[in-house]
Amino acid sequence: MHIQDYLENEHIHFVLRSHKPSYDSQRLAATEHISGMDVAKPVIINADGKFYMCVLPACCKVDVETLREQIQADSLRLASEYELAHLFPNCQLGAEPPFGNLYNMPTLMDNTLAPDDYIVFQADRHDMAIEMHMRDYYKIVKPKILSFSYHLH
Repeated sequence: MHIQDYLENEHIHFVLRSHKPSYDSQRLAATEHISGMDVAKPVIINADGKFYMCVLPACCKVDVETLREQIQADSLRLASEYELAHLFPNCQLGAEPPFGNLYNMPTLMDNTLAPDDYIVFQADRHDMAIEMHMRDYYKIVKPKILSFSYHLH
């Protein structure tokens, strides 16, 4: 199921934006003329053999060691492109929406996104973005809020 269909089925208000293709979340922020702190990017990790979706601002990176400690994993690594292609068959590679619940994986959200009023993210494709209220995102995704990112300089 595509993210737009899912949001419509859940009766969630969202704004769909079409734009020139952007292949990373920082470029999406620039294309949409918003801060990288306002664009949510999903980063998929494998911790002790289980996949998790980490959602953090576009201008940040996952602090792997901090996250490993917070989820009490023995080992933690980023998912490979091969794994991503199989985990998200209905998405263009790198345009996955931050909805782990749709892909049977827990969603971990960095606390730097938590106070935002809205969330913007890729909509399964590199030329589409969705903006929706954060309260609706919390309601349907139910992310676990942790502190695991650091800002890129």
